[in-house]
Amino acid sequence: MKIREVVDALERFAPLPLQEDYDNAGLQLGLTDTQEVSGALLCLDVTEAVVDEAVALGCNLIVSHHPLIFRPLKHLTDENQVQRTVRKAIVNNVALISMHTNLDNAVGGVNWKMAEKMGARPLTKGEELQEEVSLQESGEASNVKSPLLSGGVGGGLPLFAQLSEPMAAADFIQMLKRTFGVECVMANQLLQRPIRKVALCGGAGSFCLGEAIRSGADAFVTGEMGYHEYFGHEQEIQIAVIGHYQSEQFTCELLKEILERDCPELKCHVTKLNTNPIHYF
Repeated sequence: MKIREVVDALERFAPLPLQEDYDNAGLQLGLTDTQEVSGALLCLDVTEAVVDEAVALGCNLIVSHHPLIFRPLKHLTDENQVQRTVRKAIVNNVALISMHTNLDNAVGGVNWKMAEKMGARPLTKGEELQEEVSLQESGEASNVKSPLLSGGVGGGLPLFAQLSEPMAAADFIQMLKRTFGVECVMANQLLQRPIRKVALCGGAGSFCLGEAIRSGADAFVTGEMGYHEYFGHEQEIQIAVIGHYQSEQFTCELLKEILERDCPELKCHVTKLNTNPIHYF
């Protein structure tokens, strides 16, 4: 099959118009209509080692979550890791596709996979709307707006999901550590009420905190947040920051599910490399 068929399958699931305006998702490198695919390597980040892994596996396509080419390249030398990786991919005739914030925003995307791993049920648009009306009528919230109503095939950010049973905050934190293999969870003061409704945004999702609070979530789970953003939310919402890589690690599994369903003849491999640049000591 041609690379174009793989691109089309991925973009049917997460159309490029869903990406944020700062992003650079989609085809990064390769000839879509003429290049045949020998196999696809799925990863979170594209590095020189990942390109080497693809070549060793006989794959001439890499599908990543994070775009390798995120900012414009003014030249191609050995100046930095991005340029070296691009050059290596070109020399080895390896095509690159990125599914980034379009996959974050898509219904069934990155945050839905997070919810699945947590055993939480994503709330439908109708459920969110009903809850919004109930909150407004009871006077418990004002100006509540559900991002799940933002339209199209996009689910919006954050994703709201409901745990199968209410959990104490301490148990919720331990569940996150087990589920995502996290060595430590950065959290604010432990919530003194049970956690049931959770807002999810993989990666750098601090911009979703306000929406999570306005929509009545008990907890907000994301990959990274700034120091000052933790202030002032004690007993308002349980913030749980689990690491950027850790929050998105199951994206490869999601990509594999999409391609195995829509491109069954394509040989897919999930990288065996941990590309997380952050280490805990």
